[in-house]
Amino acid sequence: MNRDEAKAVLLLYRHGTADKEDPQIAEALALAQSDQELKDWLVIHCARQFVLREQFQRIAVPVGLKEQIISEQAAGERDVPSGLPKLRLVPVLALILLSGVLAVFWLADQRERDDTLVVFQTQMAGIALRGYGMDLTTNDPVQIRAYLAKNGAPSDFILPGTLKQIQLAGCALEGWQGVKVSMVCFRSSRSAPDVSSDVWLFVVDKASVKKLSAGPIPQIAPVNRLITATWVQGDKLYFLGTTGDAQTLQEYL
Repeated sequence: MNRDEAKAVLLLYRHGTADKEDPQIAEALALAQSDQELKDWLVIHCARQFVLREQFQRIAVPVGLKEQIISEQAAGERDVPSGLPKLRLVPVLALILLSGVLAVFWLADQRERDDTLVVFQTQMAGIALRGYGMDLTTNDPVQIRAYLAKNGAPSDFILPGTLKQIQLAGCALEGWQGVKVSMVCFRSSRSAPDVSSDVWLFVVDKASVKKLSAGPIPQIAPVNRLITATWVQGDKLYFLGTTGDAQTLQEYL
């Protein structure tokens, strides 16, 4: 299986479901672990699906829609002579078709917004939640900054508040729209013994993120299953995430 074939298979993949047990999808996922370009594409694809799923979940189902469809279908079967088309379902079918067309246009527009803040936040939160391997494991801040600088990722970031006092666990390099993202991992006092890190800071060049509404004051919001803070300082965008609640996160800012 090559990269293009894997992409075609992974278009059907839904993160967090039993899809990964399908042999073809499992093969494509395995290839993504060794192909960085495919891996970056997959992360964005999963982030797009997450955003799309959230948008559809916000659409309220009209009260009585199910009963209306059933009653109109039954009426159509009674009123329309045998051999003639049942036209009472046409409005419903038209609505379904229109929804499909709108979804296609929404997805096309979404592709043009792959470099927006919400996608960046979703993608980085997904990296922290789905498991990752640190490129460098150390509690030495000098080594972490030196490693990031050597690999062309942001290294002159400024740590806020008490985050400076939390034990460092290591760092990793992530990709975003062709630029490097610094992922700095911390281990809080609440960490379970078998957890390598439970607080994550992502730093990226702010110019790489479009529609950037964040400012110097951290904006706290849940993203996926994390509570996060997003802010801008200098030429960098900071995205901090952890499990827990807003009060927990405030302790690090």
